[in-house]
Amino acid sequence: MIPTAAELVQGYRTRTISPVEATREALAAIDAYDGAVNAYVLVDPEGALAAARASEKRWLAGEPLGPGDGMPTSIKDALWTRSWPTLRGSWLIDEAGPWDEDAPCTARLRETGAVLLGKTTTPEYSWKGVTDSPRFGVTGNPWDPTKTAGGSSGGSAAAVGLGMGVWSVGTDAGGSVRIPAGFTGTVALKPTYGLIPHYPPSPFGTLAHPGPMTRTVADTAALMDVITGFDARDWSAMPTPRSSFLAGLDDGVAGLRVAFSSNFGFVRNDPEVDAAVRAAVTVLSDAGASVEEIDPGFADPVDAFHVLWFSGAAKVLQAYGEAVDDRVDAGLRRIAAAGASLTASDYLDATAVRMQLGQVMGRFHQHYDVLITPTLPMPAFTAGRDVPEGWPSPDWATWTPYTYPFNMTQQPALSVPCGFTAAGLPIGLQIVGPRHADALVLRVGQSYETATDWRRRTPALTAQGVR
Repeated sequence: MIPTAAELVQGYRTRTISPVEATREALAAIDAYDGAVNAYVLVDPEGALAAARASEKRWLAGEPLGPGDGMPTSIKDALWTRSWPTLRGSWLIDEAGPWDEDAPCTARLRETGAVLLGKTTTPEYSWKGVTDSPRFGVTGNPWDPTKTAGGSSGGSAAAVGLGMGVWSVGTDAGGSVRIPAGFTGTVALKPTYGLIPHYPPSPFGTLAHPGPMTRTVADTAALMDVITGFDARDWSAMPTPRSSFLAGLDDGVAGLRVAFSSNFGFVRNDPEVDAAVRAAVTVLSDAGASVEEIDPGFADPVDAFHVLWFSGAAKVLQAYGEAVDDRVDAGLRRIAAAGASLTASDYLDATAVRMQLGQVMGRFHQHYDVLITPTLPMPAFTAGRDVPEGWPSPDWATWTPYTYPFNMTQQPALSVPCGFTAAGLPIGLQIVGPRHADALVLRVGQSYETATDWRRRTPALTAQGVR
C-alpha cells in the first residue's frame, strides 16, 4: 500500500519508519515504474538521501522543521528549483542555466525540510492538457500507460499515483493539476488565485498558478499549509493564511447548499462518467448536504479563453524569434501564430467575458456553498494525442470544459476520484467553491473521500513491479 503523507508523519513521530526509509521507497518506486510512465525528467538520489538523513536527525531529536519535514516530494519542471534546470519540455531552453533561485513553493518546501526527489514532466511550456514534449517524450497513465496521464502536470500526477513521492507541486492555468488528477485517480487543488505565490510570473498571466497534487484530500490540505506562505516576488500574492487547512477538514457537509451541474447545459459526457458523478452526488446528499441539480447559467467561454491562451502562447515564443522551428511542438507553434494575430481589443473583449463570468459565479455562490461537476467529460484517451480520437477540434480546451472556466474566475476547484470505467480508468469529481473558500472545498472533498474507498485503490502497475 502506498503511504500517505499523514501516515509518514505519524511513522516519523513513533519511529516506525524514518525519512531515509521513506525516501528509499520512493526512489525504488521511481526505479520500478518510471520506465513505464515517463513521469520524471530529473531524479537526484544522492541529494534526496542527504536531505532525508538530515530530516531523520531532526525527527530523532524531536525538532522537525515543519509539517513537511522528510516528505518525499517532486516538482513540476515548470517551477524554478535552485541548482536544477527548469527546461519546461523545450529544446529552446539552455540547460546550462544559471539556476540559482527557487520558485516560492520550492523555497517553502525546502524551509519545511521536504525531501526533493526531482522534477516531473510537462508539455512544452505547459501549453496543453496532456503531457508530451519534444524534449522528454510522452507521459503515460499509471492505470494504463498507453493512455494519457493528462496535463500539463501529468508527470506529477503519475508520480504521486505510483508512490514515486507522496507530494508533488504542479501548475494550473486551464486545468493542469485537475485534468491529470481526474485521469489518474489522484487528488489536486487549483487554489484561489494568489493563495500560492507564483514566481516568475507565467506568460499566461493571471490564469496560472501552482497547485498541490497528492493521493488524498488530507495530504493536499497538509501540502497547502506548507506552500501558501506569502512571497514578495509575486505582486498578487495573498497574505499567509492564519489557520491550517487541516482545521475543520472533518466537519462534514451537513447543511451545506450543494449545486450539482451534470453538464453546464452544453457538454456531452461519457455515460460512465455521468453515472459515476451522479452516484458521488448521492453520497454527499446522504451525508447531509442539501443538493440541487442546477446549471450555473453561463455559455461556453471557450472562445474567450482561447484569446487569452493563444496570446500567452505567442508571448512564450516571441522571445525566441527565428529559433522557433520544427524543434518546437507543432501545436504550440500553431496557437502562438494565432495569438500573434490578435489585437489589444480582442484581448480586452476576452477579459470582459472573463469578468462577466466571475460576476455570474459570484452571484451563484450567494445561493450555493459549492458547485459539483465532473472533472472531465471522458476518461483518459490515447497517450501522445492532443485531443481524443475523432475529436472535431484540435484545441485541448474543447475537451476539458469543466476546468478552464474556473481559472478565468480564479475560484478554488478540487478534483477527487469518484470511480472507474469498465476498462479500469479513473473518473474525477470536481468541487468548486467561491473565491477564498479553499478550506470549504477541501472539507467537502474530505467528506466524500471518507465515505468511499476510491483512494485505497492503486494501479495494477504497483503490483506488477514493472521495470
